[in-house]
Amino acid sequence: MIQYKQLIITIIVSFLITLVLGPIVIPLLQRLKVGQSIREDGPRSHMIKSGTPTMGGLIMIAAMLVASLTAGIVNKDLYVVLFAVVGFGLIGFIDDFIKVVLRRNLGLRAYQKIIGQTIIAAIIAIYQSQVSISGTKLLIPFLNQYWDLGIAYIPFIILVVVATVNSVNLTDGLDGLAAGVTLIVFSFFSLVSMAWGYPSISIFCGAATGACLGFLRFNAHPAKVFMGDTGSMALGGAVAATAILLNLTLFIPIVGGIYFIEALSVILQVASFKLTGKRIFRMSPLHHHYELKGWKETKVVAVFWGITLLLCIIGLAILN
Repeated sequence: MIQYKQLIITIIVSFLITLVLGPIVIPLLQRLKVGQSIREDGPRSHMIKSGTPTMGGLIMIAAMLVASLTAGIVNKDLYVVLFAVVGFGLIGFIDDFIKVVLRRNLGLRAYQKIIGQTIIAAIIAIYQSQVSISGTKLLIPFLNQYWDLGIAYIPFIILVVVATVNSVNLTDGLDGLAAGVTLIVFSFFSLVSMAWGYPSISIFCGAATGACLGFLRFNAHPAKVFMGDTGSMALGGAVAATAILLNLTLFIPIVGGIYFIEALSVILQVASFKLTGKRIFRMSPLHHHYELKGWKETKVVAVFWGITLLLCIIGLAILN
C-alpha cells in the first residue's frame, strides 16, 4: 500500500514543477498575446483583467503528467485518469486557441464540445464497467449500500462526466477559485484512495493537489495567468475520472458541491429568464452574484474554499 511519504513526495514534485514552469510559460503566453477577454456585462472590477494571459492550464497538465508518471506506480487506472486529463484538456485547448489566437470569440461550438466530451466520457465509463469489482454498481452516500444500474450505468456515467467537466469550467471565474476548490477536492480523494488501497490513483491525486497548489502562486488574486478552458476542463475531467474509478461518483455533488451550485445557478438563471423574463440572481454563475452584491472577489473565493473544505470533511465522515 502506498505510504504517506510517497504521496507527500509526489505533491512536492508536482508543486515544484509548477513553480518552475510558471515563469517560463507565462512570459511565453504574453509574447504570443493569448490574453483573456472579459465579459462586458460582468462586474466592472474585472475589466482590469483584460489581456491577462490564459491557457495556463498547460502548466498544471504538465506537472500532473510528469509527477504521476515518474512516481513509480503505474497501472491502467493511472493511464485512464491521465487520458481524461489530456483528452478534456485538449478540448479546452482547442477552444482557447480558437478564441484567443484565431480571435473567434465563441470558440468551439457547444455541440462540438459535447461530442468530444461524450466520446472521452464513454471510454471512461466502459473501462470502469468492465474492470471495476463493483461492475455497474454505485455506492450510495449515507446508506453505505450499492445500487446496480445495469445497462443504464454507461449513459449515467457519461452524463456525470460531461456535467462535472462543464461545472468545473463554470467555476473558473474568479482568481484562484477553481484551482483552490479543486485542490481541496483532490486532497479528499488522496486520503480516500490511499486508505482504500488505490496506489496509482492516490499518486495522481497527489500530483493534482501539488499542481493546483503551485498554480495558485500565479493564479491567486491578482492573477498573473488564467487556466483557461485548457485547465478547467482538464481538472473537471480529472475530478470526474477519479471519482468514478474510486466508485465515488455520487459523492461528486457532495465534495464538489461548489461545482454543483455554480452550474445549478446558471441553469436556474436561464430557465427563469426564459419562462418569466426575470432573473433569480444578479448574475450567474453564482460567484458573480455575490460580487455584484458587494462582496470582494477575495471574500467570495475564501468563502467558497471554506465551504468546499467543510463538504470534504462531511464526505470523509460519511465514508467512515
